[in-house]
Amino acid sequence: MRRTEPLRALVRETRLEPGQLIYPLFVCPGEGVRREIGSMPGVFNVSVDEAVKEAEEAVRLGLGGLLLFGLPTEKDEEATGAWDDAGIVQTALRALKASSAAKELVLIADVCLCEYTSHGHCGVVVETATGHEIENDASLDVLGRTAASLARAGADVVAPSDMMDGRVEEIRRALDEDGHEQTPILSYASKFASAFYGPFREAADSAPLFGDRRSYQMDGANVREAMREIELDLGEGADMILMKPAMPYLDVIRAARDRFDVPMGAYQVSGEYSMLKAAFAQGWLEPERAMLESLVGIRRAGADFIVTYFAKDAARVL
Repeated sequence: MRRTEPLRALVRETRLEPGQLIYPLFVCPGEGVRREIGSMPGVFNVSVDEAVKEAEEAVRLGLGGLLLFGLPTEKDEEATGAWDDAGIVQTALRALKASSAAKELVLIADVCLCEYTSHGHCGVVVETATGHEIENDASLDVLGRTAASLARAGADVVAPSDMMDGRVEEIRRALDEDGHEQTPILSYASKFASAFYGPFREAADSAPLFGDRRSYQMDGANVREAMREIELDLGEGADMILMKPAMPYLDVIRAARDRFDVPMGAYQVSGEYSMLKAAFAQGWLEPERAMLESLVGIRRAGADFIVTYFAKDAARVL
């Protein structure tokens, strides 16, 4: 049954299609901006007008959707750019909704504060006698306001990635009170503190100025805790879950798939992309085969859809 490609295709258990791929976009101020990210070859910071062009290409390639991140003009300790109705992602969402591409794509807006805070953390920071601490409960209201603002701007789905406890419940309340009862929540329910996020922090200009994120992102050694985090988010009203990173945590994806009967995605993060691109540049791996093999592996582990910087390249091949 492996002798020819038609035979192999006939009995193939795991399918990979362009519609299962979500392409991340980093939207920045300006016009006509298309600035390549040094640590992520082939990925760009784009202005709103260029983001619309990216969406049109995504439609031509048959992608499932876009995941939007923003680079604000200014940052502050309150992350006001995150929930400003005139913010960079809100502006991009309105432009995308006005384009023909919007009818064919799911527009997902990341909900987090790290790109908008002057300190680079995902929540509100308070000073303590021993330094700085992330104030979980004080962060929830800001996250709720951010999600409501993104939904007003046209987000089809809001995706909290902050990992604050209780944020899904607060976002659901904020969305409902703002008249967005039909807007689903894609929760980064199992997001691990990972070395594989490094290139993203260059792309989104979101590296923390002090400390790290291990006090609120998950310990990579804990699978059972990941299942509890997912269960809590679903109980608070999450409609879908997202696992991040993908490759080093395929066992977590499989464990979640076996336990939870909800739509589930996985994020093939910046470090996974960049290390493969580096190997391609050196001629150490065959680009097309290695790219598709990495994506099929994530699907085989149980992800229904994949957020990946390879989305456009993979769709061209598929």
